[in-house]
Amino acid sequence: MRPRRFARPEQPPPEPQTRINERIRVPQVRLIDDDGAQVGIKPTNEALEYAYGKNLDLVEVAPQAQPPVVRVMDYGKFRYQEEQKAKLARKHQSNVQVKEIKLRPKIATQDYETKKGHVVRFLNQRAKVKVTIMFRGRETTHPERGRDLLMRLAEDVKEIGAIESPPLLDGRNMVMVLGPTKNAGVSRDAKAEDTPTSEEEIQSDGDRQDPAPPSNEEPSAREEVTEAQA
Repeated sequence: MRPRRFARPEQPPPEPQTRINERIRVPQVRLIDDDGAQVGIKPTNEALEYAYGKNLDLVEVAPQAQPPVVRVMDYGKFRYQEEQKAKLARKHQSNVQVKEIKLRPKIATQDYETKKGHVVRFLNQRAKVKVTIMFRGRETTHPERGRDLLMRLAEDVKEIGAIESPPLLDGRNMVMVLGPTKNAGVSRDAKAEDTPTSEEEIQSDGDRQDPAPPSNEEPSAREEVTEAQA
């Protein structure tokens, strides 16, 4: 019996490594100083001694050039700065979510308010909302009703949502896309910040004690009459 052959998983190609110092083996290079000044075309050994004389590294920054371009720098510090830039870029990168809400042209008022509440919640979560009007039967002969409903919804949530794609008819459906504005989620964050303050006020009010009556309080009128009769 022939032995079974298992396909080896494909390995990703190795990432290109930056050549530094002795790994640069071309005969000559175009040298750039650590302050960005052009030094000129130098033999690689001479460029390497130039970098070592400043207690820095010689880093190949443009290997495809003729001759390759190298720069004098602190490679460890350069790698750290590049990693921090990449980390900051990943931190600020946001994955935009798209939520979808479906409506009917003849939707009841209570159902409309419920659907609008969902749209408000999605926009406050910084998500885009795809609002779809579904037409059935003869409703397709009156697309203006769906458009009016979509524009009414956009007007109701204009403080936190802006129209990114106007109402467009797509077969039996009409679609509009809303995107969050700068005010989306602001009121919710402000409410969350105000909550601890109100709790602290309640707690401080509970810790307060009624002021004690002054010791030199004047006697009431009834007490004065009793003393006079005595």
